[in-house]
Amino acid sequence: MRPDAGASGLNRRVHPLPLALSAVLAAFLLLPTLLLLLRGLNTDFLSTLIGPVVQDALRVSVLTSGASLLLTVLLGTPAAWLLSRRRFVGHALLETLLDLPITLPPVVAGVALLLTFGSQGVLGRPLALAGIDLAFSPAAVVLALLFTSAPFYIRTARAGFSAFDPDIESAARVDGANERRVFHLVTLPLALPFLLEGLVLAWARSLGEFGATILFAGSLQGKTRTITLSIYSAMESDLRPALVLSAVMVIFAFLLLLLVRVLAARVAR
Repeated sequence: MRPDAGASGLNRRVHPLPLALSAVLAAFLLLPTLLLLLRGLNTDFLSTLIGPVVQDALRVSVLTSGASLLLTVLLGTPAAWLLSRRRFVGHALLETLLDLPITLPPVVAGVALLLTFGSQGVLGRPLALAGIDLAFSPAAVVLALLFTSAPFYIRTARAGFSAFDPDIESAARVDGANERRVFHLVTLPLALPFLLEGLVLAWARSLGEFGATILFAGSLQGKTRTITLSIYSAMESDLRPALVLSAVMVIFAFLLLLLVRVLAARVAR
């Protein structure tokens, strides 16, 4: 028997029970998605897509998720680098706090944001005195998306900064590069595939956010009503925008997953 025969046989033999259970699960996951696409991509798709309800939802989601991603990169990248390269008192606590929103239900996140930045919140009152009202505004949407999606980017970026040998950076320092040049010319390029994957995951999470947004920002068309909130609202009146937006989300989610797979393959190489 050849040494690789066992491994080859293991790869080729498929037990019928796991295969059947996998097929049932795949059908369960695929059938609703296909039906949604068939209903959404109908003859009214284009006319509904350019309608005010859908356009407002797309515009609000793109602008707020884009602003959230920008803040995520600016604030999350230094935090990820710090956690991956330094050990200090409170390291584990900071790491836990930054991961905490991943485990919190979105509704709980919305309540927490209201208690902090709402008109009667701890920071909301002094902000109101300064003429800044965050709750139920586009800024509230951005904060809700940042709260719920930034941890996904930080976790992935942290893995990226830890994925290569720090001696590579040390070699650049020996050659005369200062810390800023080392980060921009060595650290950042090596971690870039992970950072891009983290951005994709954070963006996908922000586009699907519902609970924290509706509690903290409300659902005002053209102002705070994102795609998910618009789908929920349309289900109570006109089903066509809900179907079209749902189909758009399915297509976009598929493209995002495909992009994540490509990035993961590049990271593996």
